[in-house]
Amino acid sequence: MASFTFTPETAKRVKIKVLRKYRELAKENLSFAPGNEDQLVDQLTHLLKRDVRYVEFTINKALADPDGNRL
Repeated sequence: MASFTFTPETAKRVKIKVLRKYRELAKENLSFAPGNEDQLVDQLTHLLKRDVRYVEFTINKALADPDGNRL
């Protein structure tokens, strides 16, 4: 189970930040929607070739300041 949850607004902001950091993911069909957090983590771990902890850390960092530019 993912260590974070999305609202429609935060999902949109996190999507912008993740796609800004990982431009190669723009062609992928990623689901940044409330309720699909586990599926998103699975997709990102596979596409980024990183472990679950890294992906969740990155998303939690984006959620910490949804209005900022940093990821």
